[in-house]
Amino acid sequence: MTQPAFILVRPQMGENIGAAARAMWNFGLDQMRLVAPRDGWPNPRAGALASGAGRLLDSAGLYETLPEAIRDCTYVFATTARARGLTKPILSPERAMEQARAIQAEGGRVGILFGPERAGLENEDIVLANATISVPVNPEFPSLNLAQSVLLTAYEWRRASVEIAPEVMELARTEFASGLEIEKLGDHFEARLEAAGFFFPATKAEGMKTNLRNLWGRLPLTRADVQTFHGMLRQMVRWAGK
Repeated sequence: MTQPAFILVRPQMGENIGAAARAMWNFGLDQMRLVAPRDGWPNPRAGALASGAGRLLDSAGLYETLPEAIRDCTYVFATTARARGLTKPILSPERAMEQARAIQAEGGRVGILFGPERAGLENEDIVLANATISVPVNPEFPSLNLAQSVLLTAYEWRRASVEIAPEVMELARTEFASGLEIEKLGDHFEARLEAAGFFFPATKAEGMKTNLRNLWGRLPLTRADVQTFHGMLRQMVRWAGK
C-alpha cells in the first residue's frame, strides 16, 4: 500500500461517497474504504457523482465496524472540525500528510478517517486514531461536507508526494527574449522617442532614458512581445508619415 486509505465512516448519502471518490481520484488516490454506509452498498447514486472515478467505488473495501477497517493500519488520522476534549496531537492537513508520506515511505500503513455528513466522527471513533487533523476554518461556520474534507486532505497528500512548482510561466509557442533583443528594443524606442521630441528638456534626457531601460529590464518580455513592440513602433511611424 503506497498511499493512505481514505476511510469513510458511516457515510449517509451515496452522492457524497461518489463525490469523495472523485475528489480522491483527482489527486491520484484510489484506496477507499467504507464502514457501514447508511444506505447499503453498492449504491447507484454514488456512481452518478463519481464521474470518471467509478473504479474507486468498484474496488472500495466494505467493513461493518471501524476496528475492522483499520486493522492493517499502523497509524491512523481522524479528521474533525471541533474540539473533542481528548489528549491527542492535532495537526494541520499539510503537516498530517507530510507525516503520512514519511510513514508510508518506511513501510507503514496510514488510514485517514472521515465521519458521517450530519455530525462527523464520534469520540468513540476518534479514540482509535493516533492523531487528529483539524482545518483552520471559520469558527462561526466550521462545517465542511464529506467531499470537501476528502478533497482538501487528498490535495495535501499530493502536494507532499510530488514536486510542485509554486509558480510557472506558460510560454505559448515562444520563449523569453534575450538581453540583446531587449537592448535592441530599447534602442528602437529611444530612436523613435528622440525623433518625436520626447526627451525634453535636454538636461533630463539621460535620466528619462535610464528610467526607460530600467522599465524594459523589469518586464519578463518574450520574443513575441519584443516583435510586437517593434511592429507597433514601425506602424506608428508609417501612420505619422501619411
